[in-house]
Amino acid sequence: MDKKTMYKLTYGLFVLTAQSEGRDSGCIINTAGQVTSEPNRISIAVNKANFTHDLIKASKKFNVSILSEEAKFETFRHFGFQSGRTVDKFANYADCKRSANGLYYITAGTNGYISATVEQEIDLGTHTLFIAAVDDMEVLSGAPSATYAYYQSDIKPKPEKPAQKGKTQWRCTVCGYVYEGEELPADFVCPLCKHPASDFEKVQ
Repeated sequence: MDKKTMYKLTYGLFVLTAQSEGRDSGCIINTAGQVTSEPNRISIAVNKANFTHDLIKASKKFNVSILSEEAKFETFRHFGFQSGRTVDKFANYADCKRSANGLYYITAGTNGYISATVEQEIDLGTHTLFIAAVDDMEVLSGAPSATYAYYQSDIKPKPEKPAQKGKTQWRCTVCGYVYEGEELPADFVCPLCKHPASDFEKVQ
């Protein structure tokens, strides 16, 4: 079975934001989509380990900022490679505004945002699927939406050090970090993006 087949699906990329009890946070997701048009509903799947997941569970509200091809890697690093449990991601972060529901949306490297209220939750084990009614939405730019494939080819940094002859490298498919060694430990965690060994590929 070739796990890279999943990369052929047309994932988008989004910054998901929420707030509860005065705490704002956001994370990167690639699972957001319209499920019905009348009434207008969207779905998002969020990892339970994300602090943003807990804020949505508590408040029942969220914003989805749609990342465009103009997005910089710094946006992915800022919202995807650190935890809102220990870092205030909006402290001194200027590229955002509050929408009518009081939540932040991202203004740089995005082409629109959607505000929604949760109507239904489905437990998926590691994730929760939220079905939500659309309350508001706005187009921010005409730039094309960034797909996961575009992120891999054009946004994610290329490895800083080339493979050396006789050396085996393992490259993180999320952030590009390179580990050198004949074998990658099964419990290895990427020091940059915190993804597990299963998200690394062997580089000959």
